[in-house]
Amino acid sequence: MTTQPPATRPNRLIHESSPYLLQHAHNPVDWYPWGEEALNRARDEQKLILVSIGYAACHWCHVMERESFEHEQIARVMNERFVCIKVDREERPDVDQVYMDAVQAMGVGGGWPLNVFLTPEAKPFYGGTYFPPRQWFELLQQVSNAYATAEHRPALDKSAEDFARVLRAHDLEKYGVKAATTGLSRLQLQQLLRNLEKGFDTKLGGTSKAPKFAMPVIWRFLLRAHALTGNHVERRQTELTLREMAWGGLYDQVGGGFARYSVDAEWLVPHFEKMLYDNGQLLSLYAEAYQLTQDELYRDVVTQTVGWLRRELLSPEGGFYSSLDADSEGEEGKFYVYTLDELREALGDEAPLAIDYYRCTAVGNWEHGRNILHRRHSETDFAQAHQLTPGVVAELVQGWRAKLLAYRDRRVRPGLDDKILTGWNALALRGLIDAYRAFHQADYLQLALQNANFIEQNLRRAGGGLWRTTKHGRATIPAFLEDYALLIDAYTALYEVTFAEQWLRRAEELTEYVLANFHDPADPLFFYTDATAEALIARKKELFDNVIPGSNSVMAHNLLQLGTLLDRAEWRERAAAMLAATQALAVQEPQHLAGWASLYLSLLAPLAEVAIVGPEAEAFRRELSRHLLPNAVLTGTTTASTLPLLQGRGATGGQTTIYVCYHHACQQPVTSVTEALAQIRAAGLPA
Repeated sequence: MTTQPPATRPNRLIHESSPYLLQHAHNPVDWYPWGEEALNRARDEQKLILVSIGYAACHWCHVMERESFEHEQIARVMNERFVCIKVDREERPDVDQVYMDAVQAMGVGGGWPLNVFLTPEAKPFYGGTYFPPRQWFELLQQVSNAYATAEHRPALDKSAEDFARVLRAHDLEKYGVKAATTGLSRLQLQQLLRNLEKGFDTKLGGTSKAPKFAMPVIWRFLLRAHALTGNHVERRQTELTLREMAWGGLYDQVGGGFARYSVDAEWLVPHFEKMLYDNGQLLSLYAEAYQLTQDELYRDVVTQTVGWLRRELLSPEGGFYSSLDADSEGEEGKFYVYTLDELREALGDEAPLAIDYYRCTAVGNWEHGRNILHRRHSETDFAQAHQLTPGVVAELVQGWRAKLLAYRDRRVRPGLDDKILTGWNALALRGLIDAYRAFHQADYLQLALQNANFIEQNLRRAGGGLWRTTKHGRATIPAFLEDYALLIDAYTALYEVTFAEQWLRRAEELTEYVLANFHDPADPLFFYTDATAEALIARKKELFDNVIPGSNSVMAHNLLQLGTLLDRAEWRERAAAMLAATQALAVQEPQHLAGWASLYLSLLAPLAEVAIVGPEAEAFRRELSRHLLPNAVLTGTTTASTLPLLQGRGATGGQTTIYVCYHHACQQPVTSVTEALAQIRAAGLPA
C-alpha cells in the first residue's frame, strides 16, 4: 500500500492552536478536535468514534501520519465509517488518561500514538498504539464491520460498558489497597527502600534495562533518603545514574538538555525529542545533587541545560515552549549527530582529540555512519590519558561545544512545539529556583521571576483559577490538578528563595481553589479535573508518579509545606490522610510512587520550621541554601511580617537571628548559619 500525497484542502484542525493538531490539518482525514461537535455527531448518527492521541514531538506519531493519515484510500475508510477525533495529549491529559487507562485495561501496552475505538457514547471497546498502514487499513474495516453486524454489536457494547465501569473505579480500589492502619516507621521505610532497590541497574544506573527514562522523581527521593538516613546505597545508585545520564547520548553533549528517554540500557541512543517537563525536573535533580556532593559535573549539566532552555525554548515574553521534535528533514535525530568528516570540518586540528573524547568512529554508532556524541570517562581520567591537566580539558571541551553548536545551527532545526503549558512551565520554574538555590547565579533567579510573572499575566483565569495552555496571547482549556499542584510547589519555592510574600500568598490562593474545586468528599485524594470542567465518561484521580510527578503526591507535599508555613493544621492533616490512603501501595511499589515515598520521609522525620529575622536575612538564607535540607521550610524577613512563623520573633541585639523550631517548639535562637545547620541536622529520623 503506497503513501499518497496529502490533500490540500484543510480539515477542521486548521482552526486549532496546538502544533500537533495543526500538523494534521491538511490530512485527507476529516479530523475533528475533541469537543461537542464531534461527540454530538457520533451520537446523532450512531457512528463509531476513532480517537487518535499524540503530541508534536512524537516520532511514531509522525510515522503513522505519513503512512496512514495522509493516504487517500485509508482516509476514505476513516471518513466513511468513523467520526475521527485528533487529541493533543499535552493539551488534554484528561482525555489521554481515560483512554490510555482503557487500552491498558484491554491488556495492550500504552504509548503514543494512541488509537482507540469508541461507541457513539464515547465508551472505548478496542485500541492500540502504532499500526503499520496495511494492518491499520484492515483493522478499520474489521472494527466497523463487526460493530455494524447485529450478531457482534451487543458483545461490543457490553465490552465498552465493562471498560467504562473499570475506568470509573478508584485506582486504590482496583489494586485492593486500603488506608494504612499502622503509623509510619523507620522499619517500614527500610522495606520501601529494599523494594525500590530490587529494580536498580547497578552497573549502568537507572531502574530498568531498556528503554530507560530519566525518572527524576525517583532520584530526588533517594537524595532525600540519603540526606536523612545516611544510607550510601541510595547515594551510590543516584550518583551512578546521574553520571551515566550526563555522559551518555541521552544528554546533548553539544547544546545541553536531555532527550526524553534512551532506547538502550547504556543511555547511548536517545529518542531524540526534548521535553520541557524532563529538563525542568532534571535541573532540580542535578542542582540538589550538587548541594549534596559538590560534584562539578552536576554544575556543568545545570549550566548547559539552563543555557539550552534560554536559547531554544524561551518565548520573548518569558514563557517556555513545550518541546523540540525528534525529527528534522524527516529523519529522527539528524540535527544532533555527526560523521567524522563533519567533526573534522567543524573542529579542524582539534578534531582528533574531540573524536576520542566523544567516542566517535568512522562507522558511527547511529544510522548512516553518524555518531551520537557521548563519553565514558571523567575529565580527570581523559586528561591523564592524554598528558593534559583537567583544567585544559575543560577549556577544550567548552571550545568544542561552541564550534559544534555553531556548525549544528546551520542545519534544518527540529520542529518546535510552541504552546506554553502551565504545569510544565511550573516544573521549569522550580528547576530554575533550585539551580539558583544551589549556585546563587542572579540570572537564574531573574529568569525564574520572568517566568513566574509571565504565568501570572497570561495563565490566570477569572475567579482565581488557571488556564492549561496559551499560545500567541490566547489562553485555552481550564487547568488540571497537575497545573495547580506544580505551580503551587514552584511558588512556595520561589517564596523560600526571595522571602517575597506575594508568592506565598499566591500559592495559598491556588491551594484554596484546589480544595474548593477538585475535592472529593468521600476520599482525601483529589480529582484530576476541575468540578466546572467538561465531564468525560470517568472523572479520574492521578495516583502514580511517572515521568512527571503525580498531581496528588505533589498536592500532598504542598499541603504539608504550606500547612507548616501558614500554620494551617487542617492542611497538614489532609496531607497525612492522603499518605495514609496510599501508604501500603507506596511501600510495595515505590518505583511507581516515589513522590509518595518522599512524602513518607517528610512525615516520618521532624519538619524543621526555620525563621530568619534581621538585616542579613537574605545573606543567611543564601548560605543555608547551599545545603540540601529536605525536611525544612524556610521563612524570613529583614523587618516584620504577619506570617505565623515570624510573628513575635526578632533580631537578638540587632543581630540577624535564626529560629529552628519543630511543631512550634523552638531550639535556642542562634546567630550563625553553622549553628542553625547543626540544630536542623540533629533532629534525624526516629529509631
